[in-house]
Amino acid sequence: MSGATNKRPFDAGHAAYLALNILLLVFLLAPIAIVLIFALNPTPFISFPPVGVSLRWFEKFFASDEFMNALWLSLWVASVVLALSVLIGGACALALVRGCLPGRTFLTAFFMSPLMLPAILTGLALFQAYLLVGIGRPVWGLILAHTLVAVPYVIRTTLAVLHNFDRRIEEAAAVLGASPARVFFEVTLPLIRPGVFAGGVFAFIVSFDQFPVSLFLVVPKGETLPVVLFNYMKFDLDGAIAAASMVSILLALSVVLVLERLIGLKAYVKL
Repeated sequence: MSGATNKRPFDAGHAAYLALNILLLVFLLAPIAIVLIFALNPTPFISFPPVGVSLRWFEKFFASDEFMNALWLSLWVASVVLALSVLIGGACALALVRGCLPGRTFLTAFFMSPLMLPAILTGLALFQAYLLVGIGRPVWGLILAHTLVAVPYVIRTTLAVLHNFDRRIEEAAAVLGASPARVFFEVTLPLIRPGVFAGGVFAFIVSFDQFPVSLFLVVPKGETLPVVLFNYMKFDLDGAIAAASMVSILLALSVVLVLERLIGLKAYVKL
């Protein structure tokens, strides 16, 4: 009798909520599952059910000089963009919150404007600007373009932390005799680190997977991985594309795991 009386009544709303979340999860993960099956399929086309498991496409990807050069270029550009975005975005966020600047709302919208403009238009505009100035399409121009697109992510996540920042902690450190530089590096920076690191992760992933901007600014034999994959699909479509996609997904996952090790995903989710 006690078991019958303690049985919870069926909650249709809760069941519908769970079903909707499961459907959304399946919808988000289904493309990744299809890409993984394609990458492990020994045949050069997708077949269901798979006829077997093979690493031939991963071997082809890692054995290709074109793919490897593009992969290392993408990693190098994304790493530089990560460093620049953290420095520029963090400084801009601090200036917007602490600087008492006139027109702060307008400045915030201005710094976030690259997110509102389609990336392909950003790439086209920068391409034309570089040609007018006469600098061509150097690698540092590609880095600056990626940084332009990535900085708003760092600004946004850092602003989210700074708006909830208790400045009395800094004041207490200053009263105890800490210099402004020591207050910043030992008090302010550790407290805003989750926002800065989260923005840096976004910056790295956005740069590494950036296609529209890169399409206009790369040169032959100096193309990033997304552009090389795009050109590869024009003439061939086999499992090497899926293998490259899985490598990109694993790299993005690795960056997130690094974030978990450094600051914890809970701090990241709070943003």
